[in-house]
Amino acid sequence: MDYSQRFRVNPNSRVRLKHIDPNFTGGHENHSTAKKEIAQYQEKLWTLQDQLYSERQRSVLICLQALDTGGKDGTINHVLGAMNPQGCRVAPFRQPSPEEAAHDFLWRAHRAAPARGEVVIFNRSHYEDVLVVRVHDLVPKKVWKGRYELINDFEKLLVEHGTVVLKFYLHISKDEQLRRFRDRLDDPAKRWKISEADYKEREFWKDYTSAYEEALSRCSTESAPWFVIPANHKWFRNLAVARIVVEHLEALRMKYPKPTVDIEHIRREYHQARRE
Repeated sequence: MDYSQRFRVNPNSRVRLKHIDPNFTGGHENHSTAKKEIAQYQEKLWTLQDQLYSERQRSVLICLQALDTGGKDGTINHVLGAMNPQGCRVAPFRQPSPEEAAHDFLWRAHRAAPARGEVVIFNRSHYEDVLVVRVHDLVPKKVWKGRYELINDFEKLLVEHGTVVLKFYLHISKDEQLRRFRDRLDDPAKRWKISEADYKEREFWKDYTSAYEEALSRCSTESAPWFVIPANHKWFRNLAVARIVVEHLEALRMKYPKPTVDIEHIRREYHQARRE
C-alpha cells in the first residue's frame, strides 16, 4: 500500500472527516504485527535525515495538527525521535507572544522554518490562524477567510527554495479523545497535561471539525500536501507518518557529499602513524 497516496488529500477535493475511519490499521491486526515494520522505517528515517543534513541542499518541514490528545507529542517522540537531534528541532505554536502578535500571522512560522539540511517539526502550526481564531471568533471572518491563500503562497515559497513540506492531521474520534482524557486523569505522569479548557473545547468539536475540513480542502496542494492519518491506534499513527516521511525523503535521491580531502593521502598517514 502506498501510504502517501492512501492518506493524501487530493488538491481541490472536499474533505469529510466523518467518512474517514480513525480506527483504520492498514491490514495490521495489532501493534505486535506492526513492530518490525515500524522499526524498519525508524531506521530508514535516521539514514535519510543524516543524508539530508550532510548534503545541506534541501530541508524538510513537518506540520502536525490535531485536536486535543490527538497525538502530536507522541508522534514526535516515537517517530521523529528516530532522527539525529543535531539536524532536527521542534517548534511549538502556542498562543502568540506579544512580539509575535505585533507581526503578521505568518511571521513566527517563517522565522521557525528549516534551514538547508534541517528537519523542523511544527507542533501545531500557522494553521492555528484559520482554526482556533475561527472557532472562537478571534478575528473577523473576512480576515481568516483571506488567510488560506496566504498560507498556500507561503508554503509555495518554501517549496521553491528547496523545502519539502508535509502536513499531517492526526484524526481521532470523539470517544477516543474522552478515553485519553481519562488516561491522563489516571496516570500521574500525564496529569500535568490536564486543563479545564480540554473539556471545555469538546463543546466546539463540530466547529473544529468544520474548520479542519476547510483548511485541509483548501490548503492541500501538489507541492505541500495534507495527509489525514487515522490516529485512534497510536502505533498505526506512528507507522503511517514514518512511512510517508520516508517515501518523500527517498524520492529526493539524496547522496552523501564527496570528501573534500585526499582520502588516500590520509589513509597513508594513518598507516604510517600505526607503524610508528
